[in-house]
Amino acid sequence: MDNVPTPHGSASPTQATAGQPAGGPKVSGAGSKAAGPKVPALKAVDKDTTAGILFGVGAYGLWGLLPVYFVALMPAGPVEIVANRVVWSLVFCILLITATRSWRALANAFRNRSVFGALAIASALIGANWLIFTYGVTTGQAVEASLGYFINPLVSVLLGVLVLKEKLRPLQWAAVGIGFVAVGVLTVSYGKLPWIALGLAFSFGFYGFVKKRVGSKVDAVTSLSVETIVLAPLAAGTMVFLALAGSATLASQGPGHFWLLVASGVITAVPLLFFGASARRLPLTTIGLLQYLAPVLQFIMALLVFHETMTPDRWIGFGVVWLALLVLTVDTLRAAGRKSLARKQARLNAAP
Repeated sequence: MDNVPTPHGSASPTQATAGQPAGGPKVSGAGSKAAGPKVPALKAVDKDTTAGILFGVGAYGLWGLLPVYFVALMPAGPVEIVANRVVWSLVFCILLITATRSWRALANAFRNRSVFGALAIASALIGANWLIFTYGVTTGQAVEASLGYFINPLVSVLLGVLVLKEKLRPLQWAAVGIGFVAVGVLTVSYGKLPWIALGLAFSFGFYGFVKKRVGSKVDAVTSLSVETIVLAPLAAGTMVFLALAGSATLASQGPGHFWLLVASGVITAVPLLFFGASARRLPLTTIGLLQYLAPVLQFIMALLVFHETMTPDRWIGFGVVWLALLVLTVDTLRAAGRKSLARKQARLNAAP
């Protein structure tokens, strides 16, 4: 969980701690007068942390409730839903960029070849991720879709080894190994590879990896705008094709359905903005723990709202996945604790 991917990118350490004091509250000068400001500074940090948690819960909570929204859009199919999501997200982003006067940042992203190239790849990955997830939810496979986001942290760790040649700690290796066992159990349970879950986990994992490489060079709204601009021609063409073929539902299911599809732009962008506000206020460890809220909500809704069945062997498979995540979480918290102690010791050693 050192690199936390989200449905619109990953929080780099720089982004996640922006606005936080790097070494605790700053104290100007020395002596008794310098000690006075410490108390209000601590209160400000506590207030900021509370706001960060609320924004984080809002972001992951909204992402967790997306299956209900996609089911409400039926009889629109997954292709039409994703095409509308791209087009209306672009409209919302244009309005947002205009309101915040961020056109220069958007132009800079297009002029920078490395940034634009990475975001173009990211757009293909997130488009595939949206399509797989929407297909899973609208075809009665929301449980497997939630599994994809449960195993995503394990895939991110695995990508760190395979792509970045990172060295894993023993508990991280144990978590990855347990994850492989879980995939085996679930493959036997489903009678096939859980390709929806694996497709979501790997597309999201690679998406987070690509976004991390440009995370410090472009803000979240600009990033989403570039990605939707890249996808927009294909999405708009798809909407036109579906309309000409007589299978589009945008204008044929009444005003309620029309506005629900149009709202996909806001529903896509608002959680992203919440996440950005949260990442600026919270450390990566906290963000990494909050990310489990989305698949937990998706899993609960799949069982209680969509009434999908869970056989005993699937419960076992999910239990093994949750065990792997528990091991990974324990390792992350231990590593964060050691880093915190090391920083405190360094400050003590540096003190006069």
